[in-house]
Amino acid sequence: MKICIICSAGGHLREAMQLESVFDKREHFFVTFNRRDAIDALKGKKTYFINDPKRNPLKAAVNFFKALSIYLKERPRVIISTGAGMAIPFCYIGKALGSKIVYIESMAAVVRPSLTGKTIYPIADMFIVQWAALKRFYPKAAYGGTII
Repeated sequence: MKICIICSAGGHLREAMQLESVFDKREHFFVTFNRRDAIDALKGKKTYFINDPKRNPLKAAVNFFKALSIYLKERPRVIISTGAGMAIPFCYIGKALGSKIVYIESMAAVVRPSLTGKTIYPIADMFIVQWAALKRFYPKAAYGGTII
């Protein structure tokens, strides 16, 4: 079972790395931003780097096609994401093509849901919140506590 871990660099990647025991014994790869901190953190790991679209529609469109290309090359059975927005196209492509989606709402989303969480929640096979207060926004979510 191949697993894709897709998340922004920085805190989202740190959260994802805390889940390493979940995916380390399975074939997996990462998709994240092309930033020095991410490059250093993922040294020696199979990783695809994409550019941060910064809510720019043109850059987001380019990332959609990069996500499609990566997805078709790798064909992961499971996609795990801790956010942020760059995960949205990858998760929707994966869902349309049969992957299971596991989304972990960011630890930074304490009292309000994130835009990425609200967008992925309808398609997630498993949706996990790190703060119990978010269950009111995501009634079908599992409360998992903080992962960092």
